[in-house]
Formats: sequence, structure tokens, C-alpha cells
Amino acid sequence: MNLANRLTISRIVMSLFIMVFLLIPWNEFNINFPTFLAGGKVLVDVRYLIVGLVFIIASITDYFDGRIARSKNMCSDFGACLDAIADKILVNGLLIILAYQGFISEVIPVIIITRDVIVDALKTLSASKGTVVKANIWGKIKTACMMIGLVLVLFYNMPFELWNIKLDYIFVYLATVLSVVSGIIYYFQIKKE
Repeated sequence: MNLANRLTISRIVMSLFIMVFLLIPWNEFNINFPTFLAGGKVLVDVRYLIVGLVFIIASITDYFDGRIARSKNMCSDFGACLDAIADKILVNGLLIILAYQGFISEVIPVIIITRDVIVDALKTLSASKGTVVKANIWGKIKTACMMIGLVLVLFYNMPFELWNIKLDYIFVYLATVLSVVSGIIYYFQIKKE
């Protein structure tokens, strides 16, 4: 297994850690993570800071696994498939948990996951006809906005929360809109083929 695929697998492992870590009812095991008041205004739970750090590391591997695969000529169908799976587990799993725990609207994971299912089906259909549809710039911008937005959510939108600037929601909602836009663009790209 090459280095790019190892990085991708490490992202899957980190994604599973994030989900399990956030879903374990720690208080039932008499384990309480510390909380503190940030800026005298925002009650911060250290669990989400831990998850935020792991999420940042996982997001960095997303950048480097593709870059390494291209630069070292390690690109493969298996690697591309594994990368897509890792991305979905990381982002969609976290979106579902954050919606369940009340950090974001439930509408966001519904839209993102529905879009992902439709785009993946379109890509599969396109591939069956021998056509590969490359990621468009809007999908890449969407991913960047979502990563920034989720990091801000996990870090309680600090320091912007102290000034009542909801930058976390701005990025997450922008990523949701761009998700729909990039999905529509995929549809028309495939329709042209």
C-alpha cells in the first residue's frame, strides 16, 4: 500500500475516532471533560476542542494524500474510491453528529448527503459509459468552506463569537449552497457527455 493510501486510511481512522468520541456518553462512565468560560461569554467543552484538533489533522491528510498521489504518480481507482469514502465519513459523519447535538441545523446534513448520493450516482453512471467527470472548482470551494466552517463550529466560533459574528454558520451555510451549485454543475457536465 502506497503512502497516499495510508494517509487516506489514517483519515478514515481519525473520522471513526471523532464519531465514537463524540457519541460515547462519557458522563455515564463518570468521566467529565473540563469546561471553561471563554472571554467571559462562551462555555467551551474541551471534548469539542479535542475533536477540532483531530478534524484539522484529518483535513490536512485530505490535502496531502491527493497531492502525494499525483506528484509520485500513485493515482489509482482504488485510491480515488478510498479517498471519496474517507471524505464522506469525515464530513458527513461529523455533520450528522453536530446536527443531532444541536450545533447546526438538521437541514444541512440532509442537503449535503442527498447531494453526495446524487453526484455519486451520476459519477457511477458516467463511469459506466467510459467518461470520467472531474471535480469542478465549486466543489473544491465548497469543501474548503465546509472544513473552515466545521473547525469554527468545533472551536465554538472563537474568537468571532465574542463579537457576535457568526462566521461558523456563514461558512457552513455557504458550503451547503455551494454543494447544491456544484451538484447542478456535475449534472450538466454529465448530461453533455
